[in-house]
Amino acid sequence: SWMFAAAPYTLPRNPTLVAKPVSPTLRASRLLVRFKSLSSVSTLFSMPERRPFVRLPTDVYPVNYGLRLKPDLIDFTFEGKLEAAVEVTQGTNQIVMNCADIDIITASFVPEGGDEINATGFNYQNEDEKVTLCFPSILQKGSGSLKIDFVGELNDKMKGFYRSKYMTPSGENRYAAVTQFEATDARRAFPCWDEPAIKATFDITLIVPKDRIALSNMNVFDRKPYPEDHSLVEVKYATTPIMSTYLVAFVIGEYDFVESQSSDGVTVRVYTPVGKAEQGKFALEVATKTLPFYKDYFSVPYPLPKIDLIAIADFAAGAMENWGLVTYRETALLIDPKNSCASSRQWVALVVGHELAHQWFGNLVTMEWWTHLWLNEGFASWIEYLCVDHCFPEYDIWTQFVSADYTRALDLDALDNSHPIEVDVGHPSEVDEIFDAISYSKGASVIRMLHNYIGDEDFRKGMNAYLLKFQHKNASTEDLWECLEQASGKPIAAVMNSWTKQMGFPIIVVDQEQHGSDRVLKISQKKFCASGPRNGTYENCPNWMVPISICTSEDPSCTKMKVLLDQPETTVNVTNIAPDHWIKINPGTVGFYRIQYSSAMLESLLPGIRDLTLLPVDRLGLQNDLFSLARAGMISTVEVLKVMEAFVNEPNYTVWSDLSCNLGVLSSLLSHTDFHEDIQEFIRNLFTPIGMKLGWDSKTGEGHLDALLRGLVLGKLGKAGHKGTLEEARRRFKEHVEGKQILPADLRSPVYLTVLKHGDSTTLDTMLKLHKQADMQEEKNRIERVLGAIPAPDLIQRVLNFALSEEVRPQDTVSVIGGVAGSSKQGRKAAWKFVKDNWEELHNRYQGGFLISRLIKLTVDGFAIDKMAAEVKSFFESHHAPAAERTVQQCCENILLNAAWLKRDAEDIHQYLLQRKAPPV
Repeated sequence: SWMFAAAPYTLPRNPTLVAKPVSPTLRASRLLVRFKSLSSVSTLFSMPERRPFVRLPTDVYPVNYGLRLKPDLIDFTFEGKLEAAVEVTQGTNQIVMNCADIDIITASFVPEGGDEINATGFNYQNEDEKVTLCFPSILQKGSGSLKIDFVGELNDKMKGFYRSKYMTPSGENRYAAVTQFEATDARRAFPCWDEPAIKATFDITLIVPKDRIALSNMNVFDRKPYPEDHSLVEVKYATTPIMSTYLVAFVIGEYDFVESQSSDGVTVRVYTPVGKAEQGKFALEVATKTLPFYKDYFSVPYPLPKIDLIAIADFAAGAMENWGLVTYRETALLIDPKNSCASSRQWVALVVGHELAHQWFGNLVTMEWWTHLWLNEGFASWIEYLCVDHCFPEYDIWTQFVSADYTRALDLDALDNSHPIEVDVGHPSEVDEIFDAISYSKGASVIRMLHNYIGDEDFRKGMNAYLLKFQHKNASTEDLWECLEQASGKPIAAVMNSWTKQMGFPIIVVDQEQHGSDRVLKISQKKFCASGPRNGTYENCPNWMVPISICTSEDPSCTKMKVLLDQPETTVNVTNIAPDHWIKINPGTVGFYRIQYSSAMLESLLPGIRDLTLLPVDRLGLQNDLFSLARAGMISTVEVLKVMEAFVNEPNYTVWSDLSCNLGVLSSLLSHTDFHEDIQEFIRNLFTPIGMKLGWDSKTGEGHLDALLRGLVLGKLGKAGHKGTLEEARRRFKEHVEGKQILPADLRSPVYLTVLKHGDSTTLDTMLKLHKQADMQEEKNRIERVLGAIPAPDLIQRVLNFALSEEVRPQDTVSVIGGVAGSSKQGRKAAWKFVKDNWEELHNRYQGGFLISRLIKLTVDGFAIDKMAAEVKSFFESHHAPAAERTVQQCCENILLNAAWLKRDAEDIHQYLLQRKAPPV
């Protein structure tokens, strides 16, 4: 599912919010889709006691669920009847199932060929979301039928069977009934064995108003009037394949659709709000190209007759891969040819690619337990890029992967409070916590490294064997390694266990000596820590099996040699290399590690940035490594600023995007000093040449990446107070508002941001008016994310109050508050106070979901004073948020890291920035 749904943060994969603001493109900010000398940190934040947890007993299991549901869209309740074909494997007088927020009215068991036995009691264990049905006699081994009548609530928590508010074209508020079951919320819609390994088939019937669309996983095979009420119809769907409960779905509401057929004969529909069918065409085109691509890649056909993609108004994640009925946030599916920007198109393409990959990897073969969730999400987060690269080669999407996923995962995984990719998960409340950047982005990054290590042909062969062997069943991480090992003959399990079972990653330290015409490299590994090198012996240090590639200046795009580093250090002899040629480790920035070169090696690489002989992805990787070494105190931040100045001729969007993120982090850090304006000047100087070159208007022959780069650069210059950019933004904004010259979609975010950052109450009023008038959710989100830039304290307060108003959809409140926190020192303080003051409402709204983690991260990650870490820690000790425990620890660690960085480097940075301005003597 796309957790990362955000948009620019990125959820979701979002440009202006996060500690490491991901470029607007990777809008998911992706975990919001689809998101750690502090040796005292680990002891400071100890994990609370784990809640005891037991999986369901195996003495009774379902074979088929016959399920009838009748939702009431006025009173927000539903009635249900379950008739499940079950198998009793050993005699028992009770049946234990999952059940939450449901009232069972009657329950009985009918053994095959025997008499009905009524249950005499229902014992609810609410804490564990279970119910025990007690029977007066032993249910004998064999087949039988379990019948349950029950009622439930169409809740407003965006989980289980819930209600989603939408407005009809005539302006009336109505509600749709929709589902979101992953990870553990099918039990809110019907009593079930809600564990991924307990698969069964489903026969679903929905009783709904006859003027509404009703969809489920399978095609409709019967629709007839409901005898008791002629305003209703009874809709029956074909039997599903054997599947897990978390993938079941139903949607009842009002929608239009566009339809097509993929080249392999699957009917594809995209359902949109009424009157917006045209906005489904882009996703339809992506989906119809993607299904045959995956069929070919996996050599396994898509197993259902149809697939629907549908936009849901109130939706917590980015999207959800329900088999045959994929649900999306509107912004992750709908594209308006005139009003959608390039980054939105790219976001939609990625999310569609991600969810359709799950139809095979996750739905056909499902993880045995949530411990292996990363396999689902990491794999889909990797292959979505493969798919988009196939559909849209002009996006240069693999370079963007490095900035959006790879570096983001490295940042999080360097923390003491990170976690391994594979986490033992017990209680349902622990499952939400692992929908994070480690499962998605590190998962995707190590799969990319693995694919590179094995080679595409053997990788596909192994994937095909895995899907065929485990189709309609469940598998674990080890099962995949075994199939890939057999296909490639390489020690896959041994290599990959070091990346999935222990947290963190190595820093590879490299030095060189020239011996005649050979270059001898000394390469060693140790764990990279965000707080800098740890003193300690090598005995207890973790080691990784590190696939290392090496290239030289002779051909920077070609790997000259590969080694597998499986011990703490080694030497490598590179033959036939002239003394004046450079050597680069990790070409393509594929290996999941940081690199520290000797100063001579680094010096030889830097001209490759200026003259562009290094590939874009390697220019990006070099800069990003140096930035993180500076944050860890291993080099001075001034050294990184000098390297950043070498990017003045840089043409590549993604390289600029990563540079921009890191300067954003630095600017946020230095907002705690009295020389914040000096770093703004540095940013203006660095971005002015490329800004002048690009100008404001797109030129003929420009493409997707030019549009993204222009938006990025103008936004950066405007935010930093570049005079010409500010004046032009104000002029264009005025014309836009007056309707004289509507801003192209790609310029709206930078212009809105610029005028707000230097705006007053009139500007804010105008923006709120534009928000109210906007017909498209994308435009509303675009405005919501930048409102926080407004500088005056009283206006900041207005924006925060607006975040909780009816004007903002519940899942988007988080990005409004995050925008305030990320925009200034005052904003950060105000947002944190607002979250504390409104904690009950916010926690109640997002309880247990990943949105609460995102909210906390966006609000407090930017503080840089030791005592704030203590304040955040003590607040959450008295205001429990179980799904966000690890996030709170990571944020406290980040605050202490920021504070240490500031103490260490602030004065040097200040002197450097002053000396840059001083006239040469």
